[in-house]
Amino acid sequence: MSVNPIPSDCPALCAYLHVAETARLIEFLKIAFGGVEVGRVTMPDGQIAHARVTLGGAMVMMSLAHPPFPPSAVMLYHYVADVDAAYARALVAGAESVFAPMPTFYGDRLAVVKDFAGNHWALASRVEDITLAEVQKRVSGFVVPPAA
Repeated sequence: MSVNPIPSDCPALCAYLHVAETARLIEFLKIAFGGVEVGRVTMPDGQIAHARVTLGGAMVMMSLAHPPFPPSAVMLYHYVADVDAAYARALVAGAESVFAPMPTFYGDRLAVVKDFAGNHWALASRVEDITLAEVQKRVSGFVVPPAA
């Protein structure tokens, strides 16, 4: 029997986060975004060596930071059904607001929060289907929003 080179329970591309507090990040993802923990491997001392959490159709993998992989923050763009509700849940879960939900020139309603580990989560809901040509026309009027 041959082994599938891409596991059937995992997308071909996953975010992989190295954090100092893996268990805390798992709980944050559950509360903030309805994440579902689908796997965990623990060290003999109980620390989480590796974990998987699904968010919608995506997989976020994580592990305890260790050489040569120190903790490092990333930005992830997460489409959700209701950006305002997701933003509110993220704040309740302890995230810091970078900016509140707002319309964008490219057809998404967007908010950004930062978790305790420094990761930025861009939360978006598509509110308008537009062509790339229309996005290009609109970009000239784009102004970066001020930080919250």
